[in-house]
Amino acid sequence: MTQYVRDIMTGDPVTVEPQTSVTAVARIMRDRDLGAVLVTDGDRLRGLVTDRDLVVRSVAEGGDPEQTTVAGACSDEVVTVRPDDELNHAVELMREHAVRRVPVVDDGRPVGIVSLGDLAMERDPESALGDISVARPNP
Repeated sequence: MTQYVRDIMTGDPVTVEPQTSVTAVARIMRDRDLGAVLVTDGDRLRGLVTDRDLVVRSVAEGGDPEQTTVAGACSDEVVTVRPDDELNHAVELMREHAVRRVPVVDDGRPVGIVSLGDLAMERDPESALGDISVARPNP
């Protein structure tokens, strides 16, 4: 049976505008237990920023996180998939580009995100990665 991205994607992704401060994005990630948010300009995808991006591209550079915007920390060359793409296509892209998350766009607008954890749960919920993906975060 063919599976599609829409079948496992996490819908209604959290988005921020490029001028959002690094501190504000970090708080959103903490409060919503997220490892990544999408950066949008209006309703168009501009990039993706992970918790690691915030540390490596912003905090480690010594900038003031209150004054530094997420535009400088996000990955702006983002690989995307569509909801109607076959799931295997998403897996191939993730492998080829060595990414853990792929935004799902419909007509250029972000509608979801597919993560390595989503794939692990779909393919083998009993695997170690599947167990980790559903585990509650550390307090």
